[in-house]
Amino acid sequence: MNVKYLIALFILFFLKQSLHAQTEGCTDPLATNYNPNANKNNGSCVYADTSMVPYSSVNLDAKVIETSGLIKWNNHIWTHNDNDDFKLYALDTIDGSISQSITLTNTYNTDWEEISQDANYLYVGDFGNNNTGVRQNLRIFRINKTSILNNSPIVDTIKFSYSNQIDFTPNRANKTDFDCEAFIVSSDSIYLFTKQWQSNQTSLYVLPKIPGTHSARLKETLNVQGLITGASYVESKRMIALCGYSSLLQPFLYLLYDFKGDDFFAANKRKIALSLPFHQIEGVASSDGLKYYLSNEYFGRGSFVTVNQKMHILDMSGFLDLYINNRTSGFTKIKKKDAFIVYPNPSKEKILVNLDLEVKCYPFVILNSIGEEILKGLIESVNDEIDISTLSVGIYNLLIDGTYSFRIEKQ
Repeated sequence: MNVKYLIALFILFFLKQSLHAQTEGCTDPLATNYNPNANKNNGSCVYADTSMVPYSSVNLDAKVIETSGLIKWNNHIWTHNDNDDFKLYALDTIDGSISQSITLTNTYNTDWEEISQDANYLYVGDFGNNNTGVRQNLRIFRINKTSILNNSPIVDTIKFSYSNQIDFTPNRANKTDFDCEAFIVSSDSIYLFTKQWQSNQTSLYVLPKIPGTHSARLKETLNVQGLITGASYVESKRMIALCGYSSLLQPFLYLLYDFKGDDFFAANKRKIALSLPFHQIEGVASSDGLKYYLSNEYFGRGSFVTVNQKMHILDMSGFLDLYINNRTSGFTKIKKKDAFIVYPNPSKEKILVNLDLEVKCYPFVILNSIGEEILKGLIESVNDEIDISTLSVGIYNLLIDGTYSFRIEKQ
């Protein structure tokens, strides 16, 4: 064969390879280290510290004073208590009132801590283990959804143990790393997220989702710097939201998204503080990855603080809309109409603005309710901020580049 022909083929091969080469990096424009040239997310995104408040919070009935898990199913929010109550409660999605209760007969409630679901079943996790950390009857009840709708629940049991728990010497209360209050169910497996009282981390375990006795296999551990108490999974969007709180009862959401398969901890990881002091957040639920429901159980410490059991509703569009609605194409290109992302909203001090920078800078003005100019300036970087700390509490209009208008709220 002609040598020149071979060389030409060789060059063409490497040109083709280079054209298809992937550039790894942070693909989320909301991150401080966003790389617009990256076309493969490597989980390296870093985010500014952010906190938010729910746009709705309602008190719950005393029957669910120890609400401990949430799912959204059949046009209701479903929850349960973590004591000796054997009922599931269907809550109204707006006012949190109890619409229905279903008793799960032939079950036990040693410590029901979480509820999850797949297409055909609900799953209730009786695996709370914070007392001494040595429970050997950890289990998940699986309930056929059709049987619930027929008010005659059919329940079977998935039993498990942790693959790496060897020492069963009793601990003092709230000292174990083998407690669990959060899990999700995928199309083929159950994934547990532990509540690690000692390390403030969470470990991911996987086990089959079929009745029987199983060993939950340890996959990996993530330093979330808090206690994980609930999980919500939108499988079609590759989106997981964990909820939890610090040792001082400062709650948070921990978002995992844009992962491959079950490599959850290689995803974008974003922790968002919730401005709900002393709220013991226990459950989180979402069906679309944008609107989230959370619940907290009753918390009281004498005359010092009392927090009633509540349901909260969060709009996470400012953080996740770009990802949720562009899942298949990623973040590397932003349409002009979507060029500006403004968050958190509402806010007390600063509004962050992320954009696809096409010119050197963009002018902005903030107008009050009667159209008066209150504040103006320039947005000069891909990740910039607008200080609104001097504004009075109220609703304003943020106008960017004379064209793009955003309703913002100063708290």
